[in-house]
Amino acid sequence: MKLFFTSLSHMRANSFWLIKRSLLTSLLINLIGHAQAEESDVKVDSVPVAESVQLEQESKGYAFSNQTVIDLAKELAQSPMKPAEKAPQALTDMDYPTYRQINFQQNQAVWGNTPTKFSVQLFAPGFIFKDLVSIDVVENGRAFPLNVSSDSFTTPNAEISKLISQVGKYAGLRLHYPINDANTNDEFAVFQGASYFRAVSKGQSYGLSARGLAVDVAQPKGEEFPMFKQFWIERPSSSQDAIVVHALLDSKSVTGAYRFGIYPGKPTRIDVKATLFPRVDLKNVGIAPLTSMFMYNSSLDVSDVPDYRPAVHDSDGLQILTGKDEMLWRPLNNPKSLQVSAFSDTSPKGFGLIQRHRKFEDYQDLEASYHTRPSAWIKPMNDWGAGHVELVEIPSNSETNDNIVAYWQPKDGLKKDQSYTYQYLMTWSNDTPVSLDYPRVVRSAKGVKLFKTNPEVVIDFNKMPDVNIDDLTIDASISKGKILEAIAVKNPHKNGVRVYVSFDPQDVDLAELRIQLKQGDTAVAPTWLYRWMKE
Repeated sequence: MKLFFTSLSHMRANSFWLIKRSLLTSLLINLIGHAQAEESDVKVDSVPVAESVQLEQESKGYAFSNQTVIDLAKELAQSPMKPAEKAPQALTDMDYPTYRQINFQQNQAVWGNTPTKFSVQLFAPGFIFKDLVSIDVVENGRAFPLNVSSDSFTTPNAEISKLISQVGKYAGLRLHYPINDANTNDEFAVFQGASYFRAVSKGQSYGLSARGLAVDVAQPKGEEFPMFKQFWIERPSSSQDAIVVHALLDSKSVTGAYRFGIYPGKPTRIDVKATLFPRVDLKNVGIAPLTSMFMYNSSLDVSDVPDYRPAVHDSDGLQILTGKDEMLWRPLNNPKSLQVSAFSDTSPKGFGLIQRHRKFEDYQDLEASYHTRPSAWIKPMNDWGAGHVELVEIPSNSETNDNIVAYWQPKDGLKKDQSYTYQYLMTWSNDTPVSLDYPRVVRSAKGVKLFKTNPEVVIDFNKMPDVNIDDLTIDASISKGKILEAIAVKNPHKNGVRVYVSFDPQDVDLAELRIQLKQGDTAVAPTWLYRWMKE
């Protein structure tokens, strides 16, 4: 596995703030969706279908298949992007508290009183959600647009209801299914804002988000945000435990056709097929991007201000399963300056942002419930070739900012007038859903070696109860400076092994650490990677 790292500490300020502002927008999407979800759980057997969201049965609709979306995306790519339709200023000028009062009527839920286990609710345009989205439903191979009326949403006043009805389009959608108990349709997936979407499994609460595509993340010219302009939702049969959503992606540089096969439950899985048509040569493009938040934990990153909570984060590590079956674990940072790391690979087998610690005591937060936030794992289902997993870590002083981004970047980017297909399975689990019996990194910490002045890192590996310490070797390296000492000892409290590594950075500001535990020539635990930065 060849690794290379890039530090972008001197990124232009305007680009940095663009990234932070965009990630704050995604966090607001999460907050709004969560707040509205608290009011939206509905009983399966009590939801009639109202006129305002009935299909336009007076028309015959139009024939639809996944190829319909592919053809639309391919045609769009032949001409410059046309900006998305915008909501009227009267809606986008409203503040957050007002927008929170707009809720889709529970008795309007699509398929709410039918035998299917799924129902669909919709988001109104307004506040930061300025772009209008078309939503069609598909039944028996034909697609029908969803209507909007003044009764579709509960709103603070009649004027807002009238405006939403006149607009006739939406800002996104959310899917409901009984994942926690058989009698309640829980919200488990949301598509809202640009190409953002998110999901939860049984017993989880919303945390990190995914996107359809990332373009020019952390580039000086600023990031480009593709958006899903139109959705098609296939009606599941009464016996189906999965639902299919199609989406048309559009952006200045690229178009795309997406098919999401969504399987709610324990865990929720999303089977994604993306067919992309670049309008221009794309060098910095992110496939299967994940967006999350990391503020601090008590062992690697201490809070800059007093806080009663030992940790605050939606994810605490990036995990990668390389094409050569090497498992990597990289703890996340909240750095003082923008950091970009790249992990080179060919035909990767998986990567994800992981929330490993699952106990309330790890966070002590009664409101945010960080211990119930999902992890997200990306498993490629076709050959992605050469490239790298890119990790972007953005300085943040607030847990309301999403400041972590991870995605796959193809080595040669994407070329104009060619098509590309990426298939992958997303799993929204509590931990990495691969190599479950294999040792894992369960804790990473740093400090100063006892009675010395040299920095030291400590790594705890679990699931190694019978290992003979004398049979282990520690392969430790540092990009700058030198390793001073590496020791492994039994850790019965974790049913595994603790590794201590002290080093001399020799006055450098940044150094990359790589630590691998071996028996002979064979790795017996994930390779631990870390970017050490002088404080």
